[in-house]
Amino acid sequence: MVHATRNVFAWLTESTQTYNEHWLVEGRATPYEPFPRHPYLEAVCQINDAERIIWWEKSRDMMLTWACVGYLLFKAMKIPECGNLFQCQKEDKSEQLVDYAKCLWERQDGILREAFPLVKPLNRQDKLTLEFANGSYLHGVPGGADQVRSYHPWGLLNDESSFQPEAGECFTEALSAVKGKIIFNSSAGPGWYADVRHDIVRTVE
Repeated sequence: MVHATRNVFAWLTESTQTYNEHWLVEGRATPYEPFPRHPYLEAVCQINDAERIIWWEKSRDMMLTWACVGYLLFKAMKIPECGNLFQCQKEDKSEQLVDYAKCLWERQDGILREAFPLVKPLNRQDKLTLEFANGSYLHGVPGGADQVRSYHPWGLLNDESSFQPEAGECFTEALSAVKGKIIFNSSAGPGWYADVRHDIVRTVE
């Protein structure tokens, strides 16, 4: 078990499985497979570990959001009382990230499920929450700075930040509310996220 969870990249690529909704048209044998061993995904996991505040620019097929979900899930399993938020523009998108985390937990080796038990079975967990017996949790919230200030989590993943009107306010709140990792990622789009990624300061005249 220690070897299987020596780091998050090893766990994602060796001891759990993601799902692929396009598996049939791509000629895959099953929708469930371990994460691919792409060097950039290993770098993503290492950078997530090394930095407190992380900014990612992504494209649709990079699996970057999935890697970040896996990263925070891994921390929740291994660190007691480690709360994490997944924030998207809409609640249903946040629910998708929690569902994905539930898939990664369920598809890992049985010995690991026993080592990192849930507070109650998956089918009895709230649709926006995954709670562990060690006091850790993953919780999905919609966009809005008030959503962040309602919690004091260890980690925050703000997904598709370019499309969240209050992303800047969420980041400001996260600086004081989040004590561990602050991860913002987005595909291309104008607005606060694009500006802050390129050190652009706009003034209102």
